[in-house]
Amino acid sequence: MDILLIAGLWLGGSAWDDVVPELTALGHHPVPLTLPGQGDGVASATLDDQLEAVLAAVDAAPGKPLVVGHSAASTLAWLAADGRPEKVAKIALIGGFPAADGRAYADHFAIEGGAMPFPGWDPFEGADAADLDQQTRDRFASAAVPVPEAVARGVVRLTNERRFDVPVVVVCPEFTPAQAEEWIAAGESPELARATHLEYVNLESGHWPMATRPRELARVLAEAADSW
Repeated sequence: MDILLIAGLWLGGSAWDDVVPELTALGHHPVPLTLPGQGDGVASATLDDQLEAVLAAVDAAPGKPLVVGHSAASTLAWLAADGRPEKVAKIALIGGFPAADGRAYADHFAIEGGAMPFPGWDPFEGADAADLDQQTRDRFASAAVPVPEAVARGVVRLTNERRFDVPVVVVCPEFTPAQAEEWIAAGESPELARATHLEYVNLESGHWPMATRPRELARVLAEAADSW
């Protein structure tokens, strides 16, 4: 199965470099995406541009792909289910939950000069970054691409209720499946609360398992693809 890999804020397709060979060895065809404005040099990119790139990758897949969204890009994976519910086999959300209709995509940090730069590690100290050694932190920070303001502050538009019938796997790295279930039940993710097919998978890592647990993450994603 084609597995479309969408990294979160500040990351391009190279974020999946250690995951790709593992997925290939497990018999799948991984397709890491470099989103407009996050690695292609287009600072004027918008959220719509990123969504168009994701939908183009979905349309280009020979069959029904598994669409994987990491962190903030969980919203892009969910938007793919909204835009192509008949074409997406399943979505996997790693360490993130989709934003609701009418909300900003990822307006979490300060905008400087028309973009949202990586804010450093202070906001992520604790469970998010606990398994990142200094070398990995330095490599991440040096490669981080400022996210265009029109992406970060882009407004999420969801229009197709058929998205709720697309199966969802919530991959739980820095939090547990029990916590995720509790948050969803409490109304913190109204979109996932309406999902018809929802499952949870534990993955003991920090927020960036593609960097710290690539083999384990690949196994989780391959199992999600195989169980469709």
